[in-house]
Amino acid sequence: MNHAAAHLTDRDRDSAVELVQQAYADGRLNPAELEQRLELALTATSAQELEPIVGDLPPAEVVRLGSTGGRVVRTGDWDVPRRLRIDSEYGRVRLDLSQALIRHPRIDIELWLTYGGGVIILPAGASANADGVRTGWGSVIFKPAGRRRPGGLHVQITGELAYGRLTIRNSRK
Repeated sequence: MNHAAAHLTDRDRDSAVELVQQAYADGRLNPAELEQRLELALTATSAQELEPIVGDLPPAEVVRLGSTGGRVVRTGDWDVPRRLRIDSEYGRVRLDLSQALIRHPRIDIELWLTYGGGVIILPAGASANADGVRTGWGSVIFKPAGRRRPGGLHVQITGELAYGRLTIRNSRK
């Protein structure tokens, strides 16, 4: 058996559950289909078992932002997408989620920063995980208080920082 192909991560399962829940919220699944697919997703033991559960559902759209030398800044009352990818070669990134409109229980932020750095400010009660961020000469400073809470916002951060620094903290308000 090919163990690499059969391996199922918590992230795979979480993604499948979120796709099913979004399809229900969008009216593409009825309550019985929602219940059936969620049960199958939560009891799946391999990545192959997830494919028929979500194979007919569209993936969450990724919003892409980029900069070569400028800044990427989002603050105040901005609409946060479910998935956000930011590419910046020399610029800085500042994402302030503390007053933003967030419609999803989990958001994924993918950062590809070569020389620039970034700051992500979480709203009160939110949790985050930056274990998926790879660093070269860069660093990740992780300051959020508390663990993931059922029903609370969770921010999953992935990507790569070659030389920059990423700071993740809670809002000071």
